[in-house]
Amino acid sequence: MNEIMNTKKPVTAATLLHASQSNKKTVWITAYDASSSEIAETAGADVLLVGDSLGMVCLGFDSTIPVTLEQMIHHTAAVVRGRKRAWVVCDMPFGTYQQSPQQAFASCVRVLQQSGCDAVKIEGGEPMASTICFLADRGIAVVAHIGLTPQSVKKFGSYGKRGTDAAGRTQLIRDAQAVSEAGAVSVVLENIPADMAAEITRSVDIPTVGIGAGGNCDAQVLVFNDLVGLSASNPPFAPAYADARQLMSDAIARWSADVKSGRFPS
Repeated sequence: MNEIMNTKKPVTAATLLHASQSNKKTVWITAYDASSSEIAETAGADVLLVGDSLGMVCLGFDSTIPVTLEQMIHHTAAVVRGRKRAWVVCDMPFGTYQQSPQQAFASCVRVLQQSGCDAVKIEGGEPMASTICFLADRGIAVVAHIGLTPQSVKKFGSYGKRGTDAAGRTQLIRDAQAVSEAGAVSVVLENIPADMAAEITRSVDIPTVGIGAGGNCDAQVLVFNDLVGLSASNPPFAPAYADARQLMSDAIARWSADVKSGRFPS
């Protein structure tokens, strides 16, 4: 168990900031229900991110865009019930925060009150800074998300790496500084060059969370299903540390054979 979770104290935004300032890495992982929440926390996760990736890994959608606020609240509440000390962050789904700061505040209030989570995550850099500031000024812990932003896949047309040219790199720095100055408590850097992530980590005062962004971020996050090998295929930056998909398939196949042969129930 890691140093942060080897304590009875709940993990907070302040805990994560102190770890960053002390050069101690923190562990984030997505979770979508009480079981994955309990497993991940027991194994050492500091932060449980209820990603809108649940649309693809749990609900069968081909992107995160169809995920609703009600679905996020439902899954986040389950994760909260499964945790003991980990910090729980809920992804705000597409269309629930982009219209205005007031819309974002109303959506976030619903999430916090109905799920019991600790923070929300919203995608977008410089254009979302005023919204982040509005939320932070009203006591909401906001995790920003820049680089590859999956909710914008229809605009960009792919899940490819961001910040690969001069203009993209300049914009990433502007995005990171904007969300930090607006009051975000952390920022996810997804699928950007490792040297770019290192530069951002040095230039902002809040913890950075890498996913496909190299090893110089303050924290790392992966999708639960990718990490344990439940996904049919993984992104190149997300290695499977087990083969749970094959293990589960083998168990079901053996049971099925036992049922058909009469060995089960014995």
